Amino acid sequence: MAWPGDTVGGMQAVRRLAGDHQEVIVDAGMGIAGAGLIAFATWGSPRLIGSEAVAGPSWLLAVLPLLVGGSLLLRRRAPLLMWLATWAGLAMLCLLADNLVRGLAFTFALFAAAYALGAHASFRHAAAGMLLTAPVMVVISDRGELALTFSAGEQGGQSSVLLALMQLLAFWLVGVFVHARRQSASLAARSEALQRQAEQAAAAERARIARELHDIVAHHLSVIVLQAAGSRASGRSAGAALEKIENSARQALAETRRLLDVLRDPDEGAGLAPQPGIWELDTLAASVRAAGLPVNLVIDGDLAALPAAVDVSVYRIVQEALTNVLKHAGPAHADVTIGYAVDTVTIEVTDNGIGDPAPLTPMGGNGLAGMRERAAVFGGELSAGPRPGGGFAVLARLPLGKGVMSGERS
Repeated sequence: MAWPGDTVGGMQAVRRLAGDHQEVIVDAGMGIAGAGLIAFATWGSPRLIGSEAVAGPSWLLAVLPLLVGGSLLLRRRAPLLMWLATWAGLAMLCLLADNLVRGLAFTFALFAAAYALGAHASFRHAAAGMLLTAPVMVVISDRGELALTFSAGEQGGQSSVLLALMQLLAFWLVGVFVHARRQSASLAARSEALQRQAEQAAAAERARIARELHDIVAHHLSVIVLQAAGSRASGRSAGAALEKIENSARQALAETRRLLDVLRDPDEGAGLAPQPGIWELDTLAASVRAAGLPVNLVIDGDLAALPAAVDVSVYRIVQEALTNVLKHAGPAHADVTIGYAVDTVTIEVTDNGIGDPAPLTPMGGNGLAGMRERAAVFGGELSAGPRPGGGFAVLARLPLGKGVMSGERS
């Protein structure tokens, strides 16, 4: 059975996977473009690239495209490492061969790296990277010139360094702003998701309490009505019937008050009376017998170790089924059989009533829907309908998987 939450989670996983693939493609494209431009600037014709020729040992010229341009592959995964690798390549270029750092290729690599540092690194790492840049730029300017594409004329010296630093700082600030906006959007999305989860949990809890109230009120009021009607029809003393009516009403009020107390203060739930379970089925059967419906209860197997959730669900399913027998079966006899075998609890409630089929319509309402939902929670199933030989039957099967059996009883 596919739950709505599973479908939403699967769609989110698909989106994340598609987003990861897209990021890998973009980073690979940036790294290839940066390495290609630096390689062209290193090995190509100075006239074509509009910059000074790059000189130096062959090994330096070989690793320079990887350090300065290829490091953009790490722009998202390790932005600080990318930034340090870029400046390590530029420092070797100037210190080992007194080269000038200028032209479109170096401008693209440095601007892209500055933006990536601000956009993908934490603010502490991004600030540390920029602080380390200033002294390196001063050292480079002493051995050569750092003049990016948008530098003005042939200023050289400290003016070129200051102008280049301002340009890099501008791209870095844009990246920091994008990073902050992305974080803000992520926090907002997470907050919205948590809010939706809280609303869904509250709705599920309201539905559960509504089912509990329906089961409690419907059962006890049915017993009260039948006791009152039977007493009036018999014409005998109403003392015993009134006592039974009083007991049923008190029990209904106590269970209803317990649920309402949970709604008022969830922290007090642990101190309230425990949920009914299989151990109270004898009392339930006795109350139904007192209302005029003979009930034969058979429990097969050791059900003492059942988890609390299963225990409550078994009780409520039997309670709802007997309540509908009281309402609609007329003069009848009911049989309740509960069995436990091979990690499965089975519930069978049958009667031989001959009541009018028309009143069975309420079984399609909250009662039957609630019983089916209780069974579905454990991956089980429930069927209900007229028997071939007359009467009505409710059959439920609750499988006990590892997740269910590992739950603790309350």
